[in-house]
Amino acid sequence: MARKKSKLRKIKRFLSVLLLLAMFLGAGLLPPTFAHVTAENSIVKRLPDAQNLLEQGRKFYEAERFAEAATSWQQAISALQANRDELRQAIALGNLSLAYQQLGQWSEAETAIAQSLNLLQTAKDTKDSSQILAQVLDIKGRLQLAQSKAEDALDTWRVSLDIYTKIGDERAVLQNRINQAQALQALGFYRQAEKTLRQSTQILQSQPNSSVKVAALHSLGNVVQVTGDLETSRQILQQSLEGASSLQDQEAIADILLSLGNTARVQQDTQTAIKYYQQTIKTATSPTTRIQAQANQLRLLLKTEQLSAFQTLSSQIKTQLNDLPLSRTAISARINFAQSLMQFRKKTAADTHSWLDIAQLLATAIEQAKSLQDRRTESYAIGVLGQVYEQTQQLSDAQNLTQQALLIAQAIDAKDIGYQWQWQLGRLLKTKGDTKGAVAAYTEAVNNLQALRSDLVGVNSAVKFSFREEVEPVYRELVDLLLQSPGNTQVSSENLEKASNTIESLQIAELENFFRNNCLNAQIRNPKKDPKAAIIYPFILPDRLEVILQLPQQRWLHYSTPVVEKEVETTLAQLQENLPKPHTLRQVQSLSQKVYKWLIQPAEAALAESKTPTLVFVLDGWLRNIPMAVLYDGKQYLVEKYNIALTPSLQLIEPKTSEKQFKVIAAGLSEASSGFSALPNVKLELEQIRSQVPSSILLNQEFTSEALQNRINSLPFPIVHLATHGQFSSKAEETFIVAWDERIYVKKLNELVRTLEQNRPEAIELLILSACQTAAGDEQAALGIAGVAFQAGARSTIASLWNLDDESTAVLMNQFYQELGNKNLTKAEVLRHAQLALLQNPKYKRPRFWAPYVLLGNWL
Repeated sequence: MARKKSKLRKIKRFLSVLLLLAMFLGAGLLPPTFAHVTAENSIVKRLPDAQNLLEQGRKFYEAERFAEAATSWQQAISALQANRDELRQAIALGNLSLAYQQLGQWSEAETAIAQSLNLLQTAKDTKDSSQILAQVLDIKGRLQLAQSKAEDALDTWRVSLDIYTKIGDERAVLQNRINQAQALQALGFYRQAEKTLRQSTQILQSQPNSSVKVAALHSLGNVVQVTGDLETSRQILQQSLEGASSLQDQEAIADILLSLGNTARVQQDTQTAIKYYQQTIKTATSPTTRIQAQANQLRLLLKTEQLSAFQTLSSQIKTQLNDLPLSRTAISARINFAQSLMQFRKKTAADTHSWLDIAQLLATAIEQAKSLQDRRTESYAIGVLGQVYEQTQQLSDAQNLTQQALLIAQAIDAKDIGYQWQWQLGRLLKTKGDTKGAVAAYTEAVNNLQALRSDLVGVNSAVKFSFREEVEPVYRELVDLLLQSPGNTQVSSENLEKASNTIESLQIAELENFFRNNCLNAQIRNPKKDPKAAIIYPFILPDRLEVILQLPQQRWLHYSTPVVEKEVETTLAQLQENLPKPHTLRQVQSLSQKVYKWLIQPAEAALAESKTPTLVFVLDGWLRNIPMAVLYDGKQYLVEKYNIALTPSLQLIEPKTSEKQFKVIAAGLSEASSGFSALPNVKLELEQIRSQVPSSILLNQEFTSEALQNRINSLPFPIVHLATHGQFSSKAEETFIVAWDERIYVKKLNELVRTLEQNRPEAIELLILSACQTAAGDEQAALGIAGVAFQAGARSTIASLWNLDDESTAVLMNQFYQELGNKNLTKAEVLRHAQLALLQNPKYKRPRFWAPYVLLGNWL
C-alpha cells in the first residue's frame, strides 16, 4: 500500500496548476447553427484562405476541440479584416463567441458577439445579411441563457425568429422555437414551453422523411427529456429512430439509440437502458459514440450487480480508450470509466482494478483536457482524482486536489461541478476533525445548489444529476454536522435555525426533483409565522433521529434519539402497513407509541407550557407516510390534544385566514371506471356536501377531465372536492387521480385548475382528495400529495393516505363541512373536530377510520 501511495503522489506532482472549460448550462438547446452564408457567394472565391479557416474552425468545434476552433476563427477574422469583409467577420466573430462559451470564457464570448452585431448594423440589408444577423442573435441568446439571463435570451430569440420568418427559413424557425422553449422553462413558464415543444413536434411530423427531420426529431427528443416529459421523449426518439432506419444512416441510428438508453436510464428502466446501450455498441461506426454507450452500460451493470459482465466490459473499454480521437466526450468517457472502477472497488474486495490504475486514467484525462484548454473537464478530472486520494486516506493530497478543482470551477462559474468539490472538501475537513471548516464548505455547496435549482433539472442528460446520490446527501450531511453537540453541549439557536432552513431547502429540492423542473420558484416567499403554532422538524440520520422544535415566540428546542435508520424505517413501514387493516389496534397503538416517544415525548412539558394549540410538521422520509394524528402517548392520540398540519416548507405557504364564501365543486366516481372498482359511498358523500354548502356536483359520467376544467374555470369556487380513486407516489408519472374518462396525472393538473404562478386572487383555497391512497412500499409516496397540492395551486389540501370506501368518509366530511363556515375555527381545527367525531363514535373509533386524512399547507 505504501508503494502505491508513493506512486499516487508522483502522479499528483506532475499535475500542474489547473485551467479548464465550461459546458454551458443551456444544455437542453439544439446543437448550434453556425453563422454562415451560402457557398455560391462570390466572396468565397475571393477569399479561399479565410473560408478554409472558417470551415476548419467548424470542424474543430464539432470535434469538441474548442480552443483550436477559436484559434482558427481568430485567424479568419484577421484575414477578413485585412480584406474589409465585414459580413464574414461577423460570421467568424459569432462562431468565436460559441467557442468561448464552451471554454467558459464568458467576457470574451460577450465581446465577440458585441463586435459581430456592431459590424452587422452597418451591413447592406440583403437576405444573406439578414440570415447572418438572425444566426448571430441565436448565438447571443445561447450566451444569455448560459448566464442565467433567460428573459433576455427569450427577447433575443424572438427578434431572430421574426427575421427567419421574414426570409422563409423554416428549419431555423423550428430550431429557434425549440430553443425558446428552454428559455420559457428557465423562467418558469412551463405550459408555454410545453406548448412550444408540442407545436414543434407537429411541424416536424408533417414533413417528409429526411436526414434533417431525423436530426431535428433526435434533438427535440433530447430537449423533451431534459424538461422531464420522459415518455414523450421516448416516443419522439423512437420516431427519429424509425426515420434514420429507413434512411439506413448507421451513425444516426447509433446516436439515437444512445439517447433512448439515456432516457430509459433516467426513467430507472435499467434493463431497457442496457438493451439500448448494447444496440448502440453494435451499431456505432464512431468509436466515441461506442465508448459513451459502453461507459453508461458499465455503470448500470454495477448498479444491478452484474459483476462478471462488468469485468468483461471494463476490459474492453480499457483497450479502446487510447484509440479514441481527442474530444471532450472522449475525456468524459475516460472519467466516467474511472468513476465506475472506483464504485466497483468500494463494492467488492477484488483488486482487479488498482487505485493506481484508476489514478493513471484520471491523470491522462487531466493532461488531455489541458491540451484542449477544456477547463471544465479538467476541473472534473482533478476533482475525481481527489476522490481517489480520499479513498486511499491520503487526506492532505485529496484536499489539495479538491481545492485546485474548485478554483477552476469557480473561475469559469461552473456551479454544477463546483458544489461537488465544496461537498468533497466538507467531507475531508470533517474527517480531519475541522467541524467549523466542514460546515463552511457544506454551506457553500448548499448555496450553490440553491443557485443551481433550475440547472439541476435542466442539465444535459448525459451528466444528469442523480438526486438521491449527488444532491440529497449534501443537505443531509450539513444538517448532521449542524446538530452535532461535542461534549454534550447544547446546539446553538443559530445552528438549529440554520439546520431547519436546510431541511426546508431539501424539501423544496425534493419537490422540484419530483416535477423535474424548478416549478416552485414563483411560490417561494418569506414565511409569515403563525404566533400560536409550534413547528416540528423530525430528521432521520443514519445513527439517530433528530428533532428540532420551534415553539411560539421563536424559542428553539432540540433533542435526539440514538436509533439507527433501519429501525426507524422498519417501525414506520410496519405502522403504515397495519393502519388500514381492520383488526390491528394493538399493533398500531404499540408502534405509534414508539414513534410518539421519539418525536413528541421529550417536548411534552415545553409544549404544554407554551399552550400552543397547533403542531405543524415538516416531515422527512418514511415519516411522511404516517398521519401524525395517530401518535399515541399510552392514553390519548395526538389529535386529541392538538390541531395538526403538514408542510414541506414554511417558505411555500402563507398562513392566513380566508374571507371567502365557501362554494364547492364536488366531483366523484361511485361506479367502476378506467379499471378501478366502484366506490358506492361516494354518492352519499357528495349528497351530504350538497346539503351543507352551495355546490356544483359532477358524478360518474359527468366527471370527465374536460367537464372539471370547464366547471373550475367558469366560476371562482374556493373549494374543489374530488371523491375518486387516486394514487400518490414519489414519481410524478405514477401520481394521478381518476376521472370517468381518464387518469389525470399530476403534471396535467395545472392545465385543469388555476395555478398560483398566475397569481390570481381566486386560486383554490382548499383541495380535498377523499378516496386516494399512497403507493405501497414507496418510502416517499406522500411526496405526491405535495406534488398534487402545488400543481393544483391549492393553498390548503386535505388528502387521504389510504382509501377505505366506507361510509365513515361521508360521516367525517359531513361533520367537516358543518363546521367549515365557522369563522372562529381554523382549517386544522375543523379537520380535528371531524376526526374526533369519528374517534368518539364507537363504530369508528379505530384509527383506520379517522386517521388517514392529513392537512397540507395553510392551516388557518
